[in-house]
Amino acid sequence: MRIHSSVRSSINHHEAVVCTNGQSHGLEIPPNAEGRGSSVNGGELLLLALATCYCNDVYREAARRAIPIEAVEVTAEAEFAAEGQAASSVSYRARVTANASEAAIVELLQYTDRVAEIQNTVRAPVPVSLASIEAVVAP
Repeated sequence: MRIHSSVRSSINHHEAVVCTNGQSHGLEIPPNAEGRGSSVNGGELLLLALATCYCNDVYREAARRAIPIEAVEVTAEAEFAAEGQAASSVSYRARVTANASEAAIVELLQYTDRVAEIQNTVRAPVPVSLASIEAVVAP
């Protein structure tokens, strides 16, 4: 699976596009109050990625176990001590309502935590590199 995301920002314009295996769509994220950049920050999007990944993976793993899910709620949080520092104490909470035994739901949630791709990416030391830069002088 190949995933690509991009952001284009100019005064009073902000465009976010996500793409998986060639299927892309825009996300509506307005510019911030000053009109430059996004109205949401990267930390919020990182935590949304953790919550979204876990939610989607709960549905995937429940389907494999034939567990009918009625609802999934996931909340992620982290502390950022200062500008330029990595997050600390990243955690998330999940609540699932399903037509299964409590033990089956708990096992589903624990297993999903072990296989959730974004959680495993954040947990692992993954190199992040600035692949290229381009400086364009405005006319």
